[in-house]
Amino acid sequence: MSTSQPLSFTLGTGSQILSSTLAKCESQTTHELIIVTCFWAKSPSQAAISSLLRNLSSKGLSQNRKIQVRICFSSRSIVQKLFQTSSLNGKIYPPEAWVGLGLPAPGDLGGLELEVKSVFVRPFSVMHPKFILMDRTLAFMPSCNVSWENWFEGCIEMRGDITEKLFDFWVSFWAQGKTNLPAFLPQDISSSPVSPTAPTTSLIKQTNFPLDLTPPQTILLPSPHNSNPQFRIFFTPPSPPTPLNLFLLQAFTQANSSIFIQTPNITCAPVISALHSALTRGVDIHLITSSRLMILEQLVTAGTITEFEMWKLRRRYRGLCGKFERERKRGFDVESAGRKQPGVLRIGYYHPREGVVGEEEPVKSHLKLVIVDEEVTVLGSGNMDRASWYTSQELGVALFSKEVASEIRKDVDVGLEARVDYVC
Repeated sequence: MSTSQPLSFTLGTGSQILSSTLAKCESQTTHELIIVTCFWAKSPSQAAISSLLRNLSSKGLSQNRKIQVRICFSSRSIVQKLFQTSSLNGKIYPPEAWVGLGLPAPGDLGGLELEVKSVFVRPFSVMHPKFILMDRTLAFMPSCNVSWENWFEGCIEMRGDITEKLFDFWVSFWAQGKTNLPAFLPQDISSSPVSPTAPTTSLIKQTNFPLDLTPPQTILLPSPHNSNPQFRIFFTPPSPPTPLNLFLLQAFTQANSSIFIQTPNITCAPVISALHSALTRGVDIHLITSSRLMILEQLVTAGTITEFEMWKLRRRYRGLCGKFERERKRGFDVESAGRKQPGVLRIGYYHPREGVVGEEEPVKSHLKLVIVDEEVTVLGSGNMDRASWYTSQELGVALFSKEVASEIRKDVDVGLEARVDYVC
């Protein structure tokens, strides 16, 4: 448990969010920048990172020192996944390979000490976390990859103790506990509050939290990868007991009034069972997901797809409501028996706004967001699909604050206007 100082929450496409975030990094980075993502592909976001590196290099040269930069990713191509080592030491790309990754040539980065590393563990263990850590004092946790995917994404910006937890996570996994990053003193970094700045690119929505917001209790929730996907034919094994998985299941189990989830896909059986149990306790469930998104990946990693699982959940819900009504009509005292009227289930599928075309309109939803009882907010990389819960490495952050939950939920509701079709 730690605390954080949420500074902003942003909604937009991946390119919009990373352009805005990288602009802040360019102006404020003085010593060190760590960029962690899952998918690394040729895209406007990749070009923005290249531009950032050139400008940081110029800054370092003008100040006669080296700015430390670490770029970490997991997935680049099918060939990379098939032939790269599965060792957790991963692959460190030599400077002569940087141009092939879409980065500037080494000669253009004389003001940087740059290291680029990838880790992927066959068969399915992708390293899915996404975060940017600037000078160990400012953290961004976007939902987007460095890719061309024009999807609905989100990002939270934070200061405070949570940045130390993120750095420790990076050291333990990506540096395998042996970082070669030089130490620097806190007084070397400006400690004055950073005034909220207007976004440098168009965004769907950006909210700056009040600087006098009481720092919420915050938990960083890692979810280590698992090489064994635990496929079973006749039963569903429990999900691995990772901090993120356990926290979410406990939050669903202890929810009193409402659960809001926005996720690209929902195929994880323990999650769906926990949501059904919450409905039986009278908890309202509001789900926003995508249709026809990464269908082949869902079939390979889960043996099912979101649309089918949501159809089954709706059928079970209708049965639950029907049973409750039949018992009540027969005069059965459901309240004395300790039963509650089932909660309200809403399931919506994301779609782009009609009549809006172009790169600024997201075509699918990729935001990963959970809000429980309008107080506990979980953001990060974890989806509600089987891959995230059983095989991928994930990273989430939980914030305990009604003010944060309320603001984020309001922003998401605005962002989803005219972008959701509800099936129940």
